[in-house]
Amino acid sequence: MMDSRRILAAGAGLALLLGSGAAAQTGEAEKQDGATLYAQRTCIACHGPDAKTPILPEYPKLAGQSPAYMLQQMKDIKSGARSNGNTAAMRGVMHLVTEDEMKVLVQYLSGLQP
Repeated sequence: MMDSRRILAAGAGLALLLGSGAAAQTGEAEKQDGATLYAQRTCIACHGPDAKTPILPEYPKLAGQSPAYMLQQMKDIKSGARSNGNTAAMRGVMHLVTEDEMKVLVQYLSGLQP
């Protein structure tokens, strides 16, 4: 019969094993979530399916951009702090995007090859 210390140690070991497997899968899940959000929030319509072939030359290529820069731009467009250029079109989309979704999107986009 196992004593309580052995049971706790076995449980802790199992938690570590399960946690490391989950951590390995998290990066891929976030990438998929970013790709899904990119399509669902209609980013592909203007910035292209690969985030580097925008439909108009003045639209930015997003693949490989700095995540901090992209996040700040999204926040500024959503809040109205940025209102130059083509931000009117973006503002129409950004009301659909939460800050947590913005973070997933910028992580996904920054990881794409420019």
